[in-house]
Amino acid sequence: MHPPLLQNRTLLLLLSAVTLAFGAILWPLNGAIFWGVVLAILFTPLHRRLLRRMPRQRNLAALATLCVCLVIVILPVAVLSLSLVQEASVAYERVRSGQLNFGAYLQQVLAALPAWALQLLDRFHLTSMAEVQARLAQAGTQASQFLATKALDVGQNTLQFIVSLGVMLYLLFFLLRDGRALAARIREAIPLDAAHKEQLAQKFTTVIRATVKGNIVVAASQGALGGLIFWILGIQGPVMWGVLMAFLSLLPAVGASLIWGPVAIYFLATGATGQAVILTAYGIGVIGLVDNLLRPLLVGKDTKLPDYVVLISTLGGMALFGLTGFVIGPAIAALFVAVWDLFAPTGNASSS
Repeated sequence: MHPPLLQNRTLLLLLSAVTLAFGAILWPLNGAIFWGVVLAILFTPLHRRLLRRMPRQRNLAALATLCVCLVIVILPVAVLSLSLVQEASVAYERVRSGQLNFGAYLQQVLAALPAWALQLLDRFHLTSMAEVQARLAQAGTQASQFLATKALDVGQNTLQFIVSLGVMLYLLFFLLRDGRALAARIREAIPLDAAHKEQLAQKFTTVIRATVKGNIVVAASQGALGGLIFWILGIQGPVMWGVLMAFLSLLPAVGASLIWGPVAIYFLATGATGQAVILTAYGIGVIGLVDNLLRPLLVGKDTKLPDYVVLISTLGGMALFGLTGFVIGPAIAALFVAVWDLFAPTGNASSS
C-alpha cells in the first residue's frame, strides 16, 4: 500500500500532465472554442427564459437559442465578411496596378502645407520632402497591402473557416444545454469557499458580457457611422474602411480617428474644403461622441473597473492574444482585482 501523500502527489502530477496534453490538442481550435464559450455566456439568459417555457425540452431550448444566435450574430458577420473580402480584393488590385498611389496623394498633401509646417518638419531634421514622401507612401502602401492580404486570406481559407464555425456552433449547443451542470462541476473542483467561488464566477461572467456587448456595440456603431459618411462623400470601399474603423475603435479615444483623420486632411489639402469640414465635424461630433458616451456606460459601469484599467488591459490583451484580447484582457484584469479583494478585503484595510 502506497503512502497517501505519494498517491496525492502522483494524482496531481497525472492531472497536470493530462490537462496540458488536452490543452495542446485543443489549441489549434482555440478561437472557435473561445468564442463558443463567450457566446454561451452571452446567450445563457435567453436560453434560461426559453427553458422556463419548455422545461422538459432542453434540446429544443438550446437549438432555439442557437438559431437566435445565428440570426443576430453569425449571419450578419458572414455577410459583412463577404462584402469586406470583395472590397479588399478591389483595393488590393488597385494598389498592385498603381491606380491607388499613396505617393501621389501624399505629394498633394505636402505641396499644400504652409511654410510654417515645412519649417517645423525641418526642425525635426526632415529636410528632404522627397524622403518624407517616400517613407510615408511606403508605410501607407504596406498598410493597405497588409489589410487587403489579410482579407484575401480569410476568403481563401474558406474550409478552415467553415470547420471552425462548425466546431463553435456544435460546442455552443452543448454549452447552452449542459452549461449549468458543467459550471457546477467546475465550481465543485475549485478548492475555495462557496462564497468566494460564487463571487469569482459572477465577476467573470459579468466582465465577459459587459466587455463583449460594450465593445461590440461601440465598434459596430462607429464602424457603421464611419462607413456611412464615407459612402455619402463618395469614398471608395466604405465597407472596408468602416470595418477598419470598427476594429480600431477597440482602442478607446483615438481609434476611428486614425482612419477618418488622414482622409479629412487629404480633402483639405486638395481643396475639397467642404468635404473636409463635413468629415471632421462628423468624426468629432458623431463618431467620437459614440465612444465617449457608450464605452464608459456599457463597459466601465458593469465591470466596475476604472477607465484606465479597461484601456490598459484591452491594449495589453490585444497585443498578447490578438483580436480576442479585447475580451481576455479586461476579464483577466477583473479577476485580478476580484482575487485581491478576496485576499485583502477593502473593508479590513479601511478599518485597520
